[in-house]
This record gives sequence, C-alpha cells and structure tokens, in this order.
Amino acid sequence: MKTLDVTCVRVYLTEAEGKLEKLLECLHDDKKVLGVTVYRGISGFGKHGRMHSSSLLDISLNLPLVIEFFDTPEKTVSIIEYLYPRLDPGHIVSWPATLYV
Repeated sequence: MKTLDVTCVRVYLTEAEGKLEKLLECLHDDKKVLGVTVYRGISGFGKHGRMHSSSLLDISLNLPLVIEFFDTPEKTVSIIEYLYPRLDPGHIVSWPATLYV
C-alpha cells in the first residue's frame, strides 16, 4: 500500500461573505489541489458568538460554510499564505494526514 503525507486545511466562512466562488476557483483552477469538499452547516457561531442558522422566519440565509482541502504540506503552506490576508483571523485550521493511494 502506498501512502502520501498531506496536510488537510479547513476554511470557515458564512454564505453572506460571498467568498466561496472565488475561493473554489482559486483552489481548483489556480492551485489545482488534490481534493476539495464544501460543507454547508445548519448552525454555527464564531468568536463573536453570533449564531448563524436557518429557520422558517429567516428571509435570507447566512449559514456557515466549511471548505476542506488537502495537498502536499509544501503546497498547502503556500495556499494558506495566500489565503491568510484575504480571510478573517482564526478562520483557517490545518493538520497533517496520510493519503492512501
């Protein structure tokens, strides 16, 4: 069995920020990462404690989004360095992982 050391990265956003399309375009077209998944949360909050959730009373949705991607450690470091000034502090998490190929 072959393995590859990778780094997984999660980026936390909300729908209202409007950054999803540009981030996905960057990861897919420009950076060509090995894999990306976008999760749409049903509820969540960050450091300000403001709840982002949907209910029948909501007119517009501002649900949490999690963009998770992985690639080699060197490549993810360069991507994080690119993303960091474009996102609010504390919205990027990463950890080492093993990819079974």
